[in-house]
Amino acid sequence: MSATRTGEGPASADADPRRWWGLVVIALAQLMVVLDATIVNIALPSAQRDLGMSDGNRQWVITAYTLAFGGLLLLGGRIADLVGRKRTFVIGLIGFAVASGIGGAAVGSAMLFGARALQGVFAAVLAPSALSLLTTTFTDPRERGKAFGIYGALAGSGAAVGFIVGGVLTEYLNWRWCLYVNIPIAVIAVVGALILLHDRPGHADVRLDVPGVILGCGGLVALVYGFSEAQPRGWTDPLVLALFAGGVVLLAIFVWWQTRAPVPLLPLHIIRNRNRAGCFLTMMLAVIGMFGLFLFMTYYLQVILDYSPVQTGLAFLPMTAAIVIGSTQISARLLPHVGPRMLMVPGMLLASGGMVILTQMTVHSEYASEILPALILMGLGMGLTFMPVFSTATAGVAPQDAGVTSATVNTSQQVGGSIGTALLNTVATSTSASWITSHLTDPSRRQETVREGIVHGYTVAIWLAAGIMLLAGVVAGLMVTAKAPKHGNPADRPVPEPVG
Repeated sequence: MSATRTGEGPASADADPRRWWGLVVIALAQLMVVLDATIVNIALPSAQRDLGMSDGNRQWVITAYTLAFGGLLLLGGRIADLVGRKRTFVIGLIGFAVASGIGGAAVGSAMLFGARALQGVFAAVLAPSALSLLTTTFTDPRERGKAFGIYGALAGSGAAVGFIVGGVLTEYLNWRWCLYVNIPIAVIAVVGALILLHDRPGHADVRLDVPGVILGCGGLVALVYGFSEAQPRGWTDPLVLALFAGGVVLLAIFVWWQTRAPVPLLPLHIIRNRNRAGCFLTMMLAVIGMFGLFLFMTYYLQVILDYSPVQTGLAFLPMTAAIVIGSTQISARLLPHVGPRMLMVPGMLLASGGMVILTQMTVHSEYASEILPALILMGLGMGLTFMPVFSTATAGVAPQDAGVTSATVNTSQQVGGSIGTALLNTVATSTSASWITSHLTDPSRRQETVREGIVHGYTVAIWLAAGIMLLAGVVAGLMVTAKAPKHGNPADRPVPEPVG
């Protein structure tokens, strides 16, 4: 028996009978962070009318959140390692609730944008704390599989849950409740965290890598901002090109600095490990396709099929259920026995197949026969993929690196979402515009032609998303070579890193 059974090590956490209630607290916080990226989408038209936002500015309700969240995640992960995950978890929850209250009470667009950015800042502290608490609480391979199955289901389905909750709150209350709803969730999670969660003390002897913070966060913010501006401005706009170039240069200098920094913000051995690098890249590619799908299907259901906000949210429910089943009933049960890529590759093939089915949709498609099967396939594929990604990427990480590793997983998710939304939306809108221009020959059919053109743009972009999902499967198959957890290293023992 290991000596850690009576100490403060990971094994003692597994002996705590309340650890599964602790998982509920962690899952609540993660669900709040993930669904907040999409819950305001359905509410956005109402908020725009209420606060007098222009069409050009309304995107900042979404972008202000993803910019702050994606750009500051690495810093949030390192802060969690320095001062202790439980402490930053509680601070993140309280800050997120306060920011949500400010946003819900917004009297103008600037106040709402600022509140959304503040939500992103605290989410960047909260998300890596949540995942690293999960990593250090569940170290037994079998229990770890179940815990990460639940976590993966929430990470994959949280965005879809956001559409459902956003639709209900917008239709039956008003858009402000899409922000106020975070306050009671955060209060419950804070109380639960204080009672149920345990953590090792922070590593106070380690200092923050300030140049790394400026270079890494600055590079990520520049890239995310560039992708967000590409949609309204176009990919060849000077500002967009300057942001991309600046982001790449900053990130290149960041990588160079991390090889020389005394205490690097992102220790390069974390991404030099083949399995973790494969998981990060698979996650980013998968989310590029998934966020693009959410965007198109929301507009397709509301604009083309005339669904109400609640009907639109409910239309995503089967996909959410499929993600939960794929994560908790398939991946979590199989991962202790098979290598993670044996789940990730079929998962991405299923998701890509669901996308291909959606490329056949028209202005007159039936939900039950043409849309529903594709959403179920997508959900199962995401469920199969996300759970092993989270589990494998965080397995065998030294305790002082748990927060920053968790932050890197979340960063790949947020950056993927930002890229997917901008890239696929730009492809869809430009394709639609050219198709409508070439087919608008009969003025009496103008409205029908415009609707057909919009759907044509969606299907072209969805073909691209299907290809990106397929690429994610190839990356997982080639790079993620880890064995099944019970045949590999115990989760609480760091994996030997390559030298040099």
